[in-house]
Amino acid sequence: MIETILKKAPWKRTLFFVIADALIFYFSYYASYMLRFNLNIPHDHIVGASKLVFVIIALKVALFYIFRVYAITWRYFVLSDVKKIIAALFVSYLLFILYIKTLYVGPFPRTVILIDFLISLFLVVALRLAKGILTGSKSEKKIHKSVIIGANQRALDIISSAKKGEIDFEISLVLDSDKSLINSYIAGIKVASVDHLNELVQKYDIDSAILTKDYPNEELDKLFERLNQAGIKHIKRAKLLGDKYEKLIDISIEDLLARRPKDLDTETISSFIKGKRILITGAGGSIGSEIARQCEKFGAKELILLDHSEYNLYAINEQIKKVPTVRLMQSVVDRKLLEKSFAKYRPQIVIHAAAYKHVPLCEENIEGAVLNNIIGTKNTIDLSIKYGVERFVLISTDKAVRPTNVMGATKRVCELYAQNVPSKETLITAVRFGNVLGSSGSVIPKFKRLIEANQPLTITHPEITRYFMLIPEACQLVLQAASIAKDRELFVLDMGEPVKIVDLAKKMLKLYNKEHLGIVFTGLREGEKLYEELLLNEDDKKTIYDSIFVAKATKYDIIKLNSDIERLLNSRDKITILKEIVPEFNHNNSNKSREVE
Repeated sequence: MIETILKKAPWKRTLFFVIADALIFYFSYYASYMLRFNLNIPHDHIVGASKLVFVIIALKVALFYIFRVYAITWRYFVLSDVKKIIAALFVSYLLFILYIKTLYVGPFPRTVILIDFLISLFLVVALRLAKGILTGSKSEKKIHKSVIIGANQRALDIISSAKKGEIDFEISLVLDSDKSLINSYIAGIKVASVDHLNELVQKYDIDSAILTKDYPNEELDKLFERLNQAGIKHIKRAKLLGDKYEKLIDISIEDLLARRPKDLDTETISSFIKGKRILITGAGGSIGSEIARQCEKFGAKELILLDHSEYNLYAINEQIKKVPTVRLMQSVVDRKLLEKSFAKYRPQIVIHAAAYKHVPLCEENIEGAVLNNIIGTKNTIDLSIKYGVERFVLISTDKAVRPTNVMGATKRVCELYAQNVPSKETLITAVRFGNVLGSSGSVIPKFKRLIEANQPLTITHPEITRYFMLIPEACQLVLQAASIAKDRELFVLDMGEPVKIVDLAKKMLKLYNKEHLGIVFTGLREGEKLYEELLLNEDDKKTIYDSIFVAKATKYDIIKLNSDIERLLNSRDKITILKEIVPEFNHNNSNKSREVE
């Protein structure tokens, strides 16, 4: 009942403790006199005690307030809080002695102070520890017996939180590979060798692990597998929020698969972006929104955010706080409206991320894919040239390499246009990369939805592979590639080694402890490849950065290309015209599955 009342407002908790402490101080003061005089207090001392009792109570309460004792959350009362109480009592007694020496006339036994200190300290601490007695243990919560991997400051913070009851973990051990730390203690918890993980998990009946170190993804992946094999299914990692480790989060599939480039050059990116007025098309999409955030981070002067989705445009604008923004709710297909925006805002850099990217939907809506991807790109490039944009960056895809679907073929046409259109003073470049982790419509969000619905994971083919990279890293490399572009270059990002989707699915099932759901193979879909490619030719060249390659340009007479695009728009048989423009386009339409990629 007391806990319920005090939870309603902080001031009620403070008032409760002020009153309770005042009563304790009153009792302890008179009790100290009783003990000092063997229960027979002389009359003159009784008079003196009556004069002084309210002075000592006022001093103690005031010092408790100054030392923020009343700001302590009593549910998490620990040793460090006892130190605050001792310090407050000590200072209050110093002031009390000063008061007696200067303002009080009468007898006062000095030993009363020591006795009063001991009684006050005991009762004040006992009151604050009484919460556990009054409310009982948290038996309704499952407390995980846990091991911390990594002997460091984070481990100390986690142990402290566990002891306070802030997290539902009981820390049994700290494990580390540093031999100099073995058999030492952190906050009373022994540090053991991580080499003995399996036997220690069984000995201490451990069911969870908390990682306090930052591991490269490959090392983290191996550690995850090792913990799983040892029988640990609940794996968390400490997340830093500001200056405090405020919460534990689950290991994500992105943590395990992320390929972080080692040659990100933030200075080059900053010099490219800083102080520039930048138009981003498709600004509300997975790539466009991250490009916007990166441009904000690197000091853009103004961001012109263009998207045909009202919600997506609203969402990304809400995230951009440090840079002025312009919100354009329009489609890149509407050339007249788009030109008004170019004429009004005069962007210096245009990053074109607007596109239909969903393979099966583009197969079902060929005309829409051609119009949005090709004509939208053509409009944006043409207007960039007309209005003197300094640099135009086309976001392309690995599906444009020897395409087997409409989406890839349309993006290849966009690349051809970017490489061959007369650009006057505008430097035009394209950047091609593979899948990014967690983008809208991609396989990871799909798997998460299926797992949450307790349904088996569906994969089209057991051998299908894809490249993956974290969205922020991919977007930084896009900006880095654009910053070193000369003209007409098609950059290709090194996406690392391709990942088997079936391996990804198995790992996600382990992460969610849902391996029983299993995997179902549904057959390749219309336009789908088993393996994505990034390079057209083996002789594509490296740049000054190992993560960025430059592909050989493909010549295409621009007059003919414009004519072919016009024919494509007017033709009923768009696949045939696409094959004429992109001879390597081998349309795979043998399957009609409509599942989300």
